[in-house]
Amino acid sequence: MSMRGLLSNFTDMITIDRPVPIDLEPTRVLQGDQRRPVLFTDLNGGKAAGNLWSERGRVAKALGLEKDKLTPALVNALSHPRKPRQVGEGEWRDNVDDGFDLLRLPIPKYFPKDGGRYVTAGVAIAEFEGKRNISFHRLMLLGKDRFAIRLVPRHLFTMHQMSMKQGNDLKVAFCVGVCPSVLLAGAVSTDYAVDEMEIASAIRHQGLKQEVEVAQTDGGLWVPSHAEYVMEGRLTSEMVDEGPFVDITGTYDSVRSQPVFQVDRVYHRDDPIFHLVLPGGLEHYLLMGLPREPVIFRTVRQVVPRVHGVRLTEGGCCWLHGVVSITKNKEGDAMNAAMAAFTGHPSMKKVIIVDQDVDIYNDQEVEWAEATRFQAGRGLSVINNAAGSSLDPSCDGLTSKVAVDATKPIGSEGFDKALID
Repeated sequence: MSMRGLLSNFTDMITIDRPVPIDLEPTRVLQGDQRRPVLFTDLNGGKAAGNLWSERGRVAKALGLEKDKLTPALVNALSHPRKPRQVGEGEWRDNVDDGFDLLRLPIPKYFPKDGGRYVTAGVAIAEFEGKRNISFHRLMLLGKDRFAIRLVPRHLFTMHQMSMKQGNDLKVAFCVGVCPSVLLAGAVSTDYAVDEMEIASAIRHQGLKQEVEVAQTDGGLWVPSHAEYVMEGRLTSEMVDEGPFVDITGTYDSVRSQPVFQVDRVYHRDDPIFHLVLPGGLEHYLLMGLPREPVIFRTVRQVVPRVHGVRLTEGGCCWLHGVVSITKNKEGDAMNAAMAAFTGHPSMKKVIIVDQDVDIYNDQEVEWAEATRFQAGRGLSVINNAAGSSLDPSCDGLTSKVAVDATKPIGSEGFDKALID
């Protein structure tokens, strides 16, 4: 199903029918109630939508899954990738423009100190020497046919470096307005050799029993056929200043010298809808954090066989704090699980380990477990001088990690809540 098809099922969507200024006003609207989707009918003359995937349950429902089955489904997708289905033409071929003016798009400036107007929901698709990569990257609008891209040193960065060594630009297509399976796969951590589009197809097949459909651009790249917009071009060797920009913690990221993405061609559907992800908002949290949870799940399961759930919490920006539910086989399993969780997601600096009877999606229950089953003298571990997350403003490169064992002692009494059958 396409993004617009999913939008039609949202019963709680807020529609803004008035013209909305492109600078800052979209942020004010999206911040009003981040748990409700918003559709702008006139943002710089076009349609745009935000807060779409700000609820875990909404993401799961769109994928045909129950909320507590979402992380296990992602774990399975990582282990069992599935080839996408190639189709003749993408729906984005309704309109093809080699001279499209990017300044006309509903691309907002979100916060006062931002370096410019930003694309925040763009999924990059690139191919190099037989390897395909899909990944999330923010784009700062520079002019009618150029963006600055924030290129962190991961897979697309590596492809770009290798392409430049051969004296070539790297062909890339940025897709905006895609389904959650592609969004999640674009943020997942995998080995370089893995094709994330196959992860996306496997995610979609878990609940919907459908593969992701892809169609080929004029430049030869296979991209999701239901995308609202496809911006095709090249990552060049030209470098420009990118930023500041508000990142996941809600604080400003710094200015860096970054490559230019030169746009050669824009495809879009009739009456297209531009996806907006509010920087530092709930949707940003989930789209960035959810794909990390299956990696944590797998690393914890290597040391404790019975892992029931993993959640990166909204209070920790779905990046810095987490909760893991396990069943212990022996005392010490909880702390082993915590150490494994840090291995699975090195940016995390606090993890709470709880028993299966605690709902990890309920902050009150997690705090109750910490209040009634945790004693700092025996259940707290602090690891100092560990490498920290660059997204943590309190981190100067090194951080302290905190592990909390909020599980009840094996065979003990007096720790269970009173229940009525």
